[in-house]
Amino acid sequence: MTSATTAPTTMLVPDFPFSYDRWLRHPAGLGRLPPGVAGTEVAVVGGGMAGLTAAYELMRLGLRPVVYEAEQLGGRMRSVPFPGNPEYVAEMGAMRFPVSARALFHYIGLLGLGTRPFPNPLAPSTPSTLIDLEGVRHRARTPEQLPDVYQEVADAWEKALHERAELSTVRDAIRRRDVETLKAVWNRLVRDFDDQSFYGFLATSPTFQSFRHREIFGQVGFGTGGWDTDFPNSMLEILRVVFTEADDHHLAIVGGSQQLPRGLWEHRPEVLAHWPRGTSLASLHGGAARPAVTGLRRCGAGFRVADAGGGSATYPAVVFSPHVWTLLNRIDCDPALLPTGHWTAVERTHYMGASKLFVLVDRPFWRDADPATGADAMSMTLTDRMPRGVYLFDDGPDRPGVMCLSYTWNDDSLKFATLSARERLEVLLTRLAAIYPDVDIRSHLIDGPLTVTWETEPRFMGAFKSNLPGQYRYQRRLFTQFMQDGMAPGQRGFFLCGDDVSWTAGFAEGAVTTALNAVWGVLNHLGGATHPDNPGPGDVFHEIAPVELPYT
Repeated sequence: MTSATTAPTTMLVPDFPFSYDRWLRHPAGLGRLPPGVAGTEVAVVGGGMAGLTAAYELMRLGLRPVVYEAEQLGGRMRSVPFPGNPEYVAEMGAMRFPVSARALFHYIGLLGLGTRPFPNPLAPSTPSTLIDLEGVRHRARTPEQLPDVYQEVADAWEKALHERAELSTVRDAIRRRDVETLKAVWNRLVRDFDDQSFYGFLATSPTFQSFRHREIFGQVGFGTGGWDTDFPNSMLEILRVVFTEADDHHLAIVGGSQQLPRGLWEHRPEVLAHWPRGTSLASLHGGAARPAVTGLRRCGAGFRVADAGGGSATYPAVVFSPHVWTLLNRIDCDPALLPTGHWTAVERTHYMGASKLFVLVDRPFWRDADPATGADAMSMTLTDRMPRGVYLFDDGPDRPGVMCLSYTWNDDSLKFATLSARERLEVLLTRLAAIYPDVDIRSHLIDGPLTVTWETEPRFMGAFKSNLPGQYRYQRRLFTQFMQDGMAPGQRGFFLCGDDVSWTAGFAEGAVTTALNAVWGVLNHLGGATHPDNPGPGDVFHEIAPVELPYT
């Protein structure tokens, strides 16, 4: 048995600390349908990670999921091949996954996908990192090689977390899966910090009284880099990430993250209820998902789903996985689809923007030694200028390399929104030339640019949800919507899932776990049940439910 001191951190989210990875691994499976229900069609709207996780598990239970997808399978797991070199891809959405994401890695392991360390700033696998702030540059392989002020900032952050947010207690409880302690501390923190922004937490912490320290922290941050674009968001959003180590120890999926949802589409499970061996989601759909959903209406005890191809079908249950804003403007929705309070929560969901730009180069020239200093020609780069984050990926000295010349969020992302891909590239090459005056990036380009701005993607309208201060109550409504026994019969059967419904938006783990909530919800709705030795999230909900804050 693993000791408490060596047990790994998991994304056991303190709001609802259910061990989804254990539920998935249990030999009893996720549950059983009542007689006569096997083969029943259930609509699954959206073919991203949440939708395909739900569809895959519903199929394994013996139901017939009918997947609707407006664009391509994968959602924000979007790996775009370079046109002239399709064996290389640009990760437009999800590209790095914390090892603490145990439910997600259940499926990565199921498909046998390869992983490798992601080159985050100052990560052990990153050859070097260059920090460029206000024109002053420092290059380092480890945090200890940076000037003292950076260590002061790191120490200030660590001390603030220990003194104000009980970091050691919470992390220890997560490692030991000590739900009682975790809930006791977290419920108190929710009450303390629901109305506190990330910046407000820093500014009111005795260790961060220096504005210079707060400024550096915003630019350089922790784990993946700068966090100033998160400063307006709720401090609770940040604490969840820190407590579960979701922003550290990242891996990339070799060959692209989109292989994961697409792999679930094609995978033939060894153990299936009802369906013959060799059945896959692809085979149940004749190889293609149905087109975009254009209408969702309650129809007697079920739902009428209309699609962009002119089709219409009725289902006893619907799993909905796209961004919840699409319920407001992309789909003709029956107001009775959700209770009024849930519509309010949908309206007030806050999304983060994000932009990326990738190019393919002839070789990883950034590893060339500078003749004057002996240092690498380029490094993973954090800057307060327009590129913000530059990431470098290579498969060896004699093969092409992928460069993410810019990864930005919110206001920094909007600076790119009106620029074409070529205009973006020219701006970035100009800005990077000021940081690396002796490096001619342009001469190495062989493909691209490939770019995305998620807030202008019509079916996403943002990269992911991130609550503002005071929005915990709305998030609780969306997350707990899969628990429907207390709803009127006319409000049951429609199940939200996706990372924006989760407590950890922006992480594929949240997409997976809320999809599993929806699977439990559908199973329960259709009269099925879990095995007594392997209770699901709804079976233990009232024991570990997210704390309710007073409304009046």
